[in-house]
Amino acid sequence: MAMSINTNEGALFALQTLNKTNMQLNTTQSRINTGLKVGSAKDNGAVFAIAQNLRSDVAGLSAAKDSLDRATSTLDVALAAGEAIGDLLLEMKDKVTAAADTSLDTASRTALQADYAQLEAQIGTITANAEFNGTNVVKATGDSVSAIVDSKGASTISVATQDLTASGLSVTTAATAFGSAAAATTAAGAIDTAISGLSTKMATMGAASKRFAISKEFVTKLSDSIEVGIGNLVDADMAKESANLQALQVKQQLGLQALSIANQAPGTVLGLFR
Repeated sequence: MAMSINTNEGALFALQTLNKTNMQLNTTQSRINTGLKVGSAKDNGAVFAIAQNLRSDVAGLSAAKDSLDRATSTLDVALAAGEAIGDLLLEMKDKVTAAADTSLDTASRTALQADYAQLEAQIGTITANAEFNGTNVVKATGDSVSAIVDSKGASTISVATQDLTASGLSVTTAATAFGSAAAATTAAGAIDTAISGLSTKMATMGAASKRFAISKEFVTKLSDSIEVGIGNLVDADMAKESANLQALQVKQQLGLQALSIANQAPGTVLGLFR
């Protein structure tokens, strides 16, 4: 091999090898620092694009979970209102049944009617205040409840307004006045109908609430599965990267030594002139 002081082939080769080792070491250190083997498009453009699309799906599913939580909470408030109204209807039934007693005097029946009116007013208070996040399902001009159940917002579950007001249940004082025993008997029938109607509306809301819960469980599992899939695509194997780090650090030290030795080669030319 020719000896030259202008071109040190051995040093150039050693430098190339050292630079390659340094690049590999930088890559490994980056993976260890971030925990990602694909942290940007330059690492692997195709995999990065797939991961970003999947992250978009996870973000959409997170919004769907929030939507389902809001809808569930709204129905929980509505169901609580319905249960309270059911208790009031039973008390109202007690009043009209007592008023159906033919031996009852007018003053007693009037007192029962006044109690009934207070119970009706309480129904109004409950339905007016059964609101969550600005949404009220049970008042006369109530709102429907809708929840997103997919990552793109294209699929929803909805439940219509369920009017639980005294008017909506046809148990207002005007509709069920009982100035006589016969009128009280008629009013009792109206309340029985209202109790049945309330049960139907409660069943509708209960079924919707259960569907929201099932949908949230599925959305949560789907989101978790996608996140695991993203991890499989982009997460670094820390045990493997740790082993690579040790190996590359040794190679770097050996490369530095090889470069040092190669750089001393031109000095041997001086021996030719002694």
